Amino acid sequence: MTSYDDTLPLQPPIRLPDAATLAAAVRAAPLADELKPDGDDAEVLALWAETCRTRLARDERLLLELIRLFLSREPLKGEASGTLTKLGLVRQAEPYTLSWLGLWVARQIIAETAGQDIPVMGSLAEADAAALLHGLRSYPEGERGEELAGWLKGRDERTAAAEIAAVLAGVSPLSRAVGVELLASAFGEEGRQALARLLEEPKLGAVIAARTGRDERQPAPDEIAWVLVDMAAALLEFGGETGEVIESIAMGMQAEELAGTIAILAFGDHPWTGRVLGVLVERHPDERVVAAARKALRRLRGLADLRG
Repeated sequence: MTSYDDTLPLQPPIRLPDAATLAAAVRAAPLADELKPDGDDAEVLALWAETCRTRLARDERLLLELIRLFLSREPLKGEASGTLTKLGLVRQAEPYTLSWLGLWVARQIIAETAGQDIPVMGSLAEADAAALLHGLRSYPEGERGEELAGWLKGRDERTAAAEIAAVLAGVSPLSRAVGVELLASAFGEEGRQALARLLEEPKLGAVIAARTGRDERQPAPDEIAWVLVDMAAALLEFGGETGEVIESIAMGMQAEELAGTIAILAFGDHPWTGRVLGVLVERHPDERVVAAARKALRRLRGLADLRG
């Protein structure tokens, strides 16, 4: 199948019914007279997933139509392609939109081609704290609150806040940003105290202070690079516009000052440093900044070799 750019912005969650309802939709699809999907619900769904992959792989136009419907989340006017209708992937009224099966299949195809595991509402209820934050990265505010409420059901709120605080240092930059925001806004005093206890932690505390406006906790010289990269990397991880990533690093600095600041990034050990510098090398409009980023990237690789 066609592969997609791995910088596809993170997609919001989808809502899907249970496997029995999806399997019933498969059995009701027009092509199911022809293919006779037998077996239990899991077997029927596995057969249909493979059927859809095979049909769509033969026709890139159909595949792109399915992906476009999924990414836009908007109905399309006109008539749906006959194959998509026969597979039960679209609702046939005009304008047409994806059916539950269409959402289900498109989610699988995007996972296989772009490597993005798009969350399903309600699927994070049993997740651990790190998986919860990873899953919530693409949730809009309303859905995030709904998913968090499901995760908290049956959990002690103080313990839950402590679990999230405990994983902040080890998760991805965007997951960390989500966790800080949740503790600051969704857990009341328990969450704010959990963040306060982390303020003196190296690197993590500096990021928390920057994200929550705790001016009394200024980054140490060796933390500045880590904070700059972490903030930019969160935008990069979300799939934000390159300009937003560049602006987050620049923080209002002019090109000459920014070029001087970039030099320190090479001395930080943030795992996303190389990717952030790569964006500056490829996309910054000022040659002074590009040259500084290119030099910092070479230095970063040299230091990595020395560290073994």
